[in-house]
Amino acid sequence: MSAKHKLSRRDFLKTASMGGLGALLAAQGLSLAAQDAVINIVSSGANITSDPVTFRWVDSGDQKAVFWNAFFAEYMEAHPNVSIQYDALPWNEIAQVVPLGIRNGTAHDVFQRPLSVTLAQAVNEGWLAALDDVIPDFENWKASFPGGVFVEGITGFNGKTYAFPATSNKRYGTHLLYNVAYLEEAGVDPQAGPMSADDFVATAKKVTENGAGRYFGFIMGGNQVNRWGAIVREFARMAGAISMGVGNFDVDLSTGEIPYTNPLYLEAIAVLLRLRDDGSVFPGTLSMNAPEARARMPQGAAGMILQGPWNIPIWLRENPDFDFNIAGQPLLDPPTLVPVTVGPGGSNEIQVNAAASDEAKAIAGDIFHYLGTYEGQVAWATLVGAADPAIFAEAIAAADMQPLERNALLMFNEQVRVGPSQIVRNPDTAAVNLELRPVTPNLAETVQGIYTGQIGDAAAALADLEGRADAELDRAIAAAVEKGAEVSRDDYVFPNWDPYQDYGEDKYAEL
Repeated sequence: MSAKHKLSRRDFLKTASMGGLGALLAAQGLSLAAQDAVINIVSSGANITSDPVTFRWVDSGDQKAVFWNAFFAEYMEAHPNVSIQYDALPWNEIAQVVPLGIRNGTAHDVFQRPLSVTLAQAVNEGWLAALDDVIPDFENWKASFPGGVFVEGITGFNGKTYAFPATSNKRYGTHLLYNVAYLEEAGVDPQAGPMSADDFVATAKKVTENGAGRYFGFIMGGNQVNRWGAIVREFARMAGAISMGVGNFDVDLSTGEIPYTNPLYLEAIAVLLRLRDDGSVFPGTLSMNAPEARARMPQGAAGMILQGPWNIPIWLRENPDFDFNIAGQPLLDPPTLVPVTVGPGGSNEIQVNAAASDEAKAIAGDIFHYLGTYEGQVAWATLVGAADPAIFAEAIAAADMQPLERNALLMFNEQVRVGPSQIVRNPDTAAVNLELRPVTPNLAETVQGIYTGQIGDAAAALADLEGRADAELDRAIAAAVEKGAEVSRDDYVFPNWDPYQDYGEDKYAEL
């Protein structure tokens, strides 16, 4: 299939299921012409001002920044009167900058929400403009995306869309990335098969011993709180504690119960504690964020890190001499490997500030529109790669990627499935999301507290978290019912959920 002769999107998406996409990736090797990725600004019909204007955008950066820096340069060349200020910040800083900017009227025109702020909160507090009123030809633009990207209650409320999932969510962010030389010296080859959690701990200890103070077995961004929850949650999920996110906590949608007293959560936490107690964790881990931890790996600071595919293109570009490889997440109970489940929608949601000027909103709509075109998606897929996969499957197929990126996408094809959604089943549950309040401390904060010793009884802390999350879900459901929603806890129970399979329309029809 040449770059000039492609399947139609409709035909392609019929074959681009989890299995179909894997076959296509393997067959094509992702080596089509790189010129398809040239950024060509496509007119959206937006009414862009001819007056001088400064447009401000903030997100979490990483490999996304490679695309945006290239795109914004082209955009400013096409619109010389537009000056774009792009800030790529760690999540810790976004958590401070965005709410402060909203309060004092200096927020960026486009931003990613802090991880602790749900879309419902942002909508209820008036942070966000409805994209229906911002993006030109919105309904046709929205219809160009695969089904399930935009979902009432997930990306919008009351018939309005407030969040644009800029990328696919068919990936996970806790797989193994490792220094090949260090693990070879330790006598370990993760390519030989899935690594058990015990082997992971033992390998970290051996690498640390070999390093003799010069390098350590494991590193993570410990002051970026969400990383603690991500590691524990995904270790437990792959061992069988299946769940989906609801608000800022998790629900086992096979039973409708909060899962935190499942012993697998304690086992996952124990892995982190064993690494700590063995002295295998890089000193200073608690004071660095995830990008800082990632940057230490090519410097030889540690043998292993559990992060996501966004590291791959960054290291290939910035550290071409760094010999690294990737593998799946270590398993608590090998050979048990339950796929990670993701819900409808996507990832890397971006929003438009409700208080942005009309001129800024027009620019935002023009840029968002570009990402809904084939040209925009191919450019994204080539420049960002597997780090944050494009949403259009045919764009991934047409992009020019490195072999390691292709391997990551193939791994996710095997290890990620689409789970059920209470909102797809009963749209009235969107009203529950509007009522949900953050549970604090949440899983990530609890795990961090256990690791640092601030929380002494891990089992009691998880039981307390489960009780608080359970009560909050009940409270939010009752509040939604009082306002007229027809919803109950039964809407959060999918007894036919098989986590090894995508949960599709046929499964909803069985309920």
